[in-house]
Amino acid sequence: MGKKDATVSRLPVDQYRKEIGKQDYKKTKPALRAARLKAEAKRNAPGIRDTILVIVAVLVLLLSVYAFFYLNLSTEMDLDVDVD
Repeated sequence: MGKKDATVSRLPVDQYRKEIGKQDYKKTKPALRAARLKAEAKRNAPGIRDTILVIVAVLVLLLSVYAFFYLNLSTEMDLDVDVD
C-alpha cells in the first residue's frame, strides 16, 4: 500500500513531463528526424556575430592597404614640389 500512495502523490510538473513524453512517441519517425536536423542546423549555422567579424576584418585590411598607399604617395608628391 505504501508504494501505491507514493506514486499518486507525484508533483504536477512530473505528470506534465510524463504526458509530453507520451505525446512525443506519437510523432512519426520522419517528423522526429526533421526536427532533429533542424535543431542541428540551427546549432551549427554561423551566427550574425561571425558575419560581422569577417566584414570588420576585411574593412580593416582594406583601410590599412589604403593608408599604406596614401602615406607612400603623399611623401613622394612633397619631394617633387620645388620651393623658389
